[in-house]
Amino acid sequence: MDFQRARNDEQREQRRQLILAKAAEMLAEMPVAELSLNELSRQVGLAKSNVLRYFETREAILLELLSAELKSWAGVLDDLPVTAGGTQRQRIDHLASMVTDSLTARPLLCDLASAQAAVLERNVSMTVVLSHKLAVRAVVERVADTFRRHLPELTREDALQAISVVLLMTAAAWPHSTPTQAVLDAYKAEPRLAELHLGFADYVRGTLEVFLSGILARKPDAGP
Repeated sequence: MDFQRARNDEQREQRRQLILAKAAEMLAEMPVAELSLNELSRQVGLAKSNVLRYFETREAILLELLSAELKSWAGVLDDLPVTAGGTQRQRIDHLASMVTDSLTARPLLCDLASAQAAVLERNVSMTVVLSHKLAVRAVVERVADTFRRHLPELTREDALQAISVVLLMTAAAWPHSTPTQAVLDAYKAEPRLAELHLGFADYVRGTLEVFLSGILARKPDAGP
């Protein structure tokens, strides 16, 4: 692919979006750990040095992808219908199921989230981290509002804590629920190890149900 130098802000942004789109396309076929800047540059049709004109490192590209995925996920949650009526327990279970299903449908988000703290934030400048963290904060605030529409009993602080639990459980459960072939073979060879193989959806859903039930049960005016 023959590229001309981007000569204005619009062209530079188009080039950035092209790089991000190609990275997302590649990550549909490989885990985050296998995506290299050299291969991404080759597939985009730019020299590696030119890709680095738009993003300071491979990790900066992936952090921006994560920000975009989180924003898109928040939009999906915005559109989820609020259950009319039902007991508090039923509404908790309904919300936990919808949130879990929305994450299960976004493997790229889960894979990036699982690599965020240990990989993606380790080779970037403060400016890149600041931009990403502000984007995450905006998403967390937005999703907290969604949680409170489904469970009005939650305070803002409750909802923010619940979102933190969801994101932490996603980061922890995803890599354990998508192990390497060697790990899968070990589980198959020794049936006693089967219980160590986490199911992502069950783990995240169950954790969120327990957290929401517990935090509401501690309130003096907790409902049924």
